[in-house]
Amino acid sequence: MRLVCGLVFSKRSRKIFGMLRIEKITALDRLELAPYRSLKRSAEHARLGIFVVEGDKVLDRLLESDFALVSVLLIEERLAEYEPRLRARAAADLPVYVCAKPVLAELAGFEIYQGVLAVARMPAPLTLAAVLAAGPQPRLFVALDGLNNAENIGVLMRHCVAFGVSALIAGETCGSLYLRRTVRNSMGAIFKLPVLEAGTARDADRSGPRACPNLVQTLRELRAAGVRCLAAHPHTDKKKLSLADFTGDCCVVFGSEGHGISQEILAECDEAVAIPMANDVDSLNVSAAAAVFLYEANRQRGKT
Repeated sequence: MRLVCGLVFSKRSRKIFGMLRIEKITALDRLELAPYRSLKRSAEHARLGIFVVEGDKVLDRLLESDFALVSVLLIEERLAEYEPRLRARAAADLPVYVCAKPVLAELAGFEIYQGVLAVARMPAPLTLAAVLAAGPQPRLFVALDGLNNAENIGVLMRHCVAFGVSALIAGETCGSLYLRRTVRNSMGAIFKLPVLEAGTARDADRSGPRACPNLVQTLRELRAAGVRCLAAHPHTDKKKLSLADFTGDCCVVFGSEGHGISQEILAECDEAVAIPMANDVDSLNVSAAAAVFLYEANRQRGKT
């Protein structure tokens, strides 16, 4: 037995398979395990340019993506299942930590039911110019103003991928797109969806945030590039969804769960559009509304 950085393991607890470094955890204070001890400290993860993946389906889709893996943490029962795929995916000396389920719960601070976690690197931030240059035309963008519910943002990402959205633009008042719960609820859709975080962005060397155009400026630049901005906004005089034109380049803007789109953002949109509803219901959950809007856009473009 030997002790390294507070982690106790035997000589036989470490195996080298190809590019994998598999280590069995029996103590919790190793420096490399810090991201798993701070699952609820998203600001610290963002500063480091990393995010945490939870759940087998999300890890499966991460392994299919180009996102860089930092490490993987599995309960012992899942190692045989994941080892071949991790070895095929690893492009460097990838640490794979293995432990019993109670140890994982103690490390994370709560029960991880599927016993699967990983840390990955956030991709280099996109620019609006890159977003406008990519993808087939007509382009379909989604912008978010003030959304902070991780479940709503994650499910909305799934809708964006399902309906062929060119890119998702998150305003500076939105929650992080890389929160653990957001990534989990996206079911890995974030790995397939170009995203642009307006207002702040990470430097290429991930040394910290830097200023970039906020959502107001971003919408202005989109309109200057010929992209019509349509506000999904049920609280003002508005056009019915079926009468709005989605056949050209457009960006659909969705507002916060409680207050909708701010007046500042609404003023930057070409028009406000609403889903007709009966029985005195004035709005849908934002992720449900996004599915309806994006279906209509696809219907008009002959893609349904």
